[in-house]
Amino acid sequence: MKASDWQVYGQTLSSRLFIGTALYPSPKVMIDAIKASQAEVITVSLRRQTSADKQSGDQFWQMIEQLNCHLLPNTAGCYSVKEAVNTAHMARELFDTDWVKLEVLGDSYNLQPDPFALVEATKILIEDGFKVFPYCTDDLVLCQKLAELGCEVLMPWGAPIGTGQGLLNPYALKTLRERLPEMTLLVDAGIGKPSDAVQALELGYDGILLNTAIAEALEPETMAHAFADAINAGRLAYEAGVMPKRDNAKPSTPTLDQPIWQQHA
Repeated sequence: MKASDWQVYGQTLSSRLFIGTALYPSPKVMIDAIKASQAEVITVSLRRQTSADKQSGDQFWQMIEQLNCHLLPNTAGCYSVKEAVNTAHMARELFDTDWVKLEVLGDSYNLQPDPFALVEATKILIEDGFKVFPYCTDDLVLCQKLAELGCEVLMPWGAPIGTGQGLLNPYALKTLRERLPEMTLLVDAGIGKPSDAVQALELGYDGILLNTAIAEALEPETMAHAFADAINAGRLAYEAGVMPKRDNAKPSTPTLDQPIWQQHA
């Protein structure tokens, strides 16, 4: 059974996984993993891909085009508003899409986004007609500001990029979901294993963006299958309605002659 379809900036998608294209052992492994993931959106780095030699770059784009997926260019590696905005404009021209995953980093150690620069760059790009997917922290006030600017999608981190630490602050992520009920939310960064993705989807998040957890697995294609199944299971559980936690035990089969108040405790 498949979870429900969803909308991202007016585009209907069935997969709730966005997948990256970096760190794979080979282009073939990357393509096989992307197919296995059933992802319909692929993130690409303008800087990374255009730095390769022309022949290998052409081969990469030919392989990507054959997947017939939506492309989500990102501004990875940018540390200033100007740098991120310029990269976004170049990506729009190259990939012919107004979607952009906006990254404006503030710290080179944990690759934490700069919240002040992120807000400024988001404002500029939305005014320039972009559909912005901001990579942000799980700070509620920051996310509210980004929503006020016109973002229809927010992508808070679960943990720093590439750490595989999972959801370090489930409370903050849950708070975002509760305070921004109409916002499309994806956990971006920090996912290390399929159970992390299940946890995020059970919290009510709409999707997951990941790369390293699949690309650096011993068997990327198999791990991609695992994430596809986990994300679908997590969303189905959320849609079905998870039972509430209780402090007291509750027998699934009431005992005869047991007082009624104990049966319903």
